[in-house]
Amino acid sequence: MKPLSVTDTIKIAMTVTVIFASVISFGTRATSPVDNNYLNTLKINSTVMDVSQYKPQEASKMYPAPTEGMVQHVLTLPALNDEQDYMLEVQIGQNKIVDCNKTKLIGEIDKISLAGWGYVYYQVDKVMQGPTTKMMCTNAKSAEFIVLNEAMTLRYDSRQLKVFYLPEGTELRYRVWKTVSEFEFSGQ
Repeated sequence: MKPLSVTDTIKIAMTVTVIFASVISFGTRATSPVDNNYLNTLKINSTVMDVSQYKPQEASKMYPAPTEGMVQHVLTLPALNDEQDYMLEVQIGQNKIVDCNKTKLIGEIDKISLAGWGYVYYQVDKVMQGPTTKMMCTNAKSAEFIVLNEAMTLRYDSRQLKVFYLPEGTELRYRVWKTVSEFEFSGQ
């Protein structure tokens, strides 16, 4: 049998090292598969009312009624086990017909405390067309949801309603996130 060259020995050593490291790291980082179907079946109750439709609900009667030109959005979250492992992502924006140019909306999302109750709600007084790029587009225009600022990430808390006041023509969309791993320390 012919002795291995130095290059072949290094290749074999590297291959064994990579395989060994892969097996060890997989064993320490493997987690159970995430059941995304469970998150998709959460039934969040969403109520939308403007001035003409407003009827105070028992759970939200302490919040102000929507004013002219505003729409009240109320999200009622179902109770979950381990709610500290969940987050609610909320995006406020508008559906627009856009071309290939990047489009933004301008507006401020105010977090307002409900005096005497300790609850908060979110209010956007005005949404305006923001800057856009000016590229020549060859593709057809399409409908797209344009987000105001960035998405908001809120603690999941089924005991408190999530209440938003938005200008007419502005929409709210949301989704639920679940953590799937424990915190780890950097450098270890």
